[in-house]
Amino acid sequence: MECRINNDIGQITISEDVLLKVAGYAALECYGIVAMSSKRAKDGFAEWLGTENLTKGVEIKITDNGIDIDLYIIVEYGVSIVEVCNIIRSQVCYKIENMTGAKVRKVNITVEGIRV
Repeated sequence: MECRINNDIGQITISEDVLLKVAGYAALECYGIVAMSSKRAKDGFAEWLGTENLTKGVEIKITDNGIDIDLYIIVEYGVSIVEVCNIIRSQVCYKIENMTGAKVRKVNITVEGIRV
């Protein structure tokens, strides 16, 4: 699905893949996050992903009221998970809204693991 933004002089269409990459890169910039993770439904364990596959750790649902973002992450041992998630949430919202002009409704974060 694509994100469509209407303004006075026309319409802007943003691919879902672009939104996935912006959200993934914004999350990886934050302190305390080690990697994005993708949960395999088949066997139920978290797979670690590098930057080339970071969009697999991000899910986006585009609605009329805004964008819902789900992030699956691996955090560093010893950091405050709550603080890391708060920073990621604000960073992802800021980057998506400023780079694309789309409104972010909510950001859900699932911590899939801790790296020592």
